[in-house]
Amino acid sequence: QVQLVESGGGLVQPGGSLRLSCAASGIIFSRYAMGWYRQAPGKQRELVAVITSSGSTNYADSVKGRFTISRDNAKNTVYLQMNSLKPGDTAVYYCKVNWRGVDYWGQGTQVTVSS
Repeated sequence: QVQLVESGGGLVQPGGSLRLSCAASGIIFSRYAMGWYRQAPGKQRELVAVITSSGSTNYADSVKGRFTISRDNAKNTVYLQMNSLKPGDTAVYYCKVNWRGVDYWGQGTQVTVSS
């Protein structure tokens, strides 16, 4: 049973930082690319960042230079360090893995950027 559990969301002021975590179980974590996505109210879910099994990363243009994705294979965990947060970053953030052709999602963690 593949399971993804996100944590670390919350309320932060503009310009602040948060670090999201996603703990995975049920897969050989080190073999799979992991992605962070977000969905704002009334908008489609969008890709934020992805990290491959070898550690290569890719980011949405809107977060380049502000967000950093990383992974700790020993802890089966992927992270999203978010700096210089803006109100437009407000969304529910999800992690995802594609395992055997099926997308598995976590339950999401709310990030709210507001003064």
